[in-house]
Amino acid sequence: MKLTLRRVKPADAAAIAEQFSDPDVFGGTTQLPFASEELWAQRIAGMNPPAPGSNELVLAAVLGDKPVGLAGLHPAGPSVRRRHAMGLGITVAKAAQGQGVGQALMAALLDYADNWAQILRIELTVYHDNVRAIRLYERHGFEHEGRLKAYGLRNGVFEDVLSMARLHPRQPLVR
Repeated sequence: MKLTLRRVKPADAAAIAEQFSDPDVFGGTTQLPFASEELWAQRIAGMNPPAPGSNELVLAAVLGDKPVGLAGLHPAGPSVRRRHAMGLGITVAKAAQGQGVGQALMAALLDYADNWAQILRIELTVYHDNVRAIRLYERHGFEHEGRLKAYGLRNGVFEDVLSMARLHPRQPLVR
């Protein structure tokens, strides 16, 4: 089957809720279990269409007609002095992992950030033991910036995350 990437849309809510019902998927995020289709529909509706002037982007990776991955660039916060930075989030359904879905989503988001959206810095956190994700981020130029102790509760244990970031490969000249 051919993988296609497109903006997430409200009709994806059921597939995304199903994806996030898998402990192997939501366990790698800070999302809570049992997210409903309605919750995802509300989240997606809040992103579509993007607010005027927003460079936020959320993509769905679709195999056949079913979303199997979700990735987005989200504002780092409301501060004018942080407009150059975006947070990155990505998930891939367990059945689609290891098939290039994460690679395709990362490549598309980074192309958008580097060539179209004036994003200088992309930030993320990743659980310290998520080796597959850490390797993906490193392959795409993300560097380790630190370890945040007891950052997120996962399966009853407060776990550490790694803070990683990537700067635009062709940064503007700074005086």
